[in-house]
Amino acid sequence: MDWGFPRWRAYGASSEAAKVRLCDRHGCDEPGDCPAPKAPNSRERWYFCQRHAAEYNSRWDYFAGLEKEEAEARANSERSANAGYAESAHYGWAGSGDGSRSADEMRALDVLDLEPDADFEAVKKAWRAKAKEVHPDIRPGDQEAAKAFQAYQLAYEVLRQAEERRQWRG
Repeated sequence: MDWGFPRWRAYGASSEAAKVRLCDRHGCDEPGDCPAPKAPNSRERWYFCQRHAAEYNSRWDYFAGLEKEEAEARANSERSANAGYAESAHYGWAGSGDGSRSADEMRALDVLDLEPDADFEAVKKAWRAKAKEVHPDIRPGDQEAAKAFQAYQLAYEVLRQAEERRQWRG
């Protein structure tokens, strides 16, 4: 007896089956917990598992069906609406003196032995020179060289992505 208080029931006391919605992709037996619209501006939804939701969204284009001018106007409005987030990116700890580089970028520049104001051409030049010295094809079996090569690769990727973000904000 729980006198109407469900919390007083023992665990596992309810015997009804739990309803699990399966993925709407044909042949998939995973739980479908990711809703996706069947058509633009439609209330009907597909329910996919994580894997099939990622597949469904991989070819999704926000600007599909828009004229070029309308797409540019929408992109500009999105950029201006989100500009505050981009501007606040430099308020991190241990950034460069002018606040234009993040702490990760500064660490990547240190790995490549570059100054904080180095441009991307200098980054590419330093990365190529350092990577050639410790490349696994040149020094096979050397674990220290492999670790250094990975560090240089990671530093280059961090700086390349930061440069792409700067160009996009433009």
